[in-house]
Amino acid sequence: VSIINAMLYYGFEYLGNSDRLVITPLTDRCYRTLMGAFHLYYGGGPEGPAGTGKTESTKDLAKAVAVQCVVFNCSDGLDYLAMGKFFKGIASSGAWCCFDEFNRIQVEVLSVIAQQMLTVTQAIRAKKDVFEFLGQDIPLNRRFGVFITMNPGYAGRAELPDNLKSLFRPVAMMVPDYALIAEIMLYSEGFGNAKKLSRKMVSLYSLSS
Repeated sequence: VSIINAMLYYGFEYLGNSDRLVITPLTDRCYRTLMGAFHLYYGGGPEGPAGTGKTESTKDLAKAVAVQCVVFNCSDGLDYLAMGKFFKGIASSGAWCCFDEFNRIQVEVLSVIAQQMLTVTQAIRAKKDVFEFLGQDIPLNRRFGVFITMNPGYAGRAELPDNLKSLFRPVAMMVPDYALIAEIMLYSEGFGNAKKLSRKMVSLYSLSS
């Protein structure tokens, strides 16, 4: 699978016939940035307000390349040992993981996670098949990818340490084009006059909210 100059092997993982996202210019830009990050052996870090499709865009990209994506909701009670176990499983299986609201984790834990992430990233860049992680030899599947989503500026959110920021490529997510999404959804349901109806629906729900 290739986007611009980024290439990735198709995963051939059967993930069921689930719903797919409507591709808007925002999701298209997100896909290009995340694939570019993957190509350069970085993680992806979509950030923006709630409801802009950060997690869903990551999941849909994983579905497009047929790779399982495990979504994990982070909390301030998460410690580095739990994250270490998570990395072990994901790195050996080759799945993607998306850590939702990653900046809710405490700063002290984030700095240790940065070292864990650096160990895995260096092993991928060195094209190793087995690497040492937390005192154990772990088989490495190099298709493994880490993505984090963040809601910056909320109460109780930590600022990411610089050594962790350098391992992820940020993607700014804005408010999506609701009219375009509604139009495509209406067309898919068989409505002929979807363009006008979508604008009316968006106006109606905007006034109602």
